[in-house]
Amino acid sequence: MSYEALRHFADSWGLMFMAFLWIAFTVWTFRPGAKGHHDDAANMIFDEDKQDV
Repeated sequence: MSYEALRHFADSWGLMFMAFLWIAFTVWTFRPGAKGHHDDAANMIFDEDKQDV
């Protein structure tokens, strides 16, 4: 493949692929079932169940 062919591919399909990934990651983060995971992560530093090393 030549440089021009690779550049054309990256300019069109590569950009669309990256946009799709960004949308997918954003939807995955804000899905309704993720609230519990985010709350657990936010309050992890306040857990007293773990022993200090």
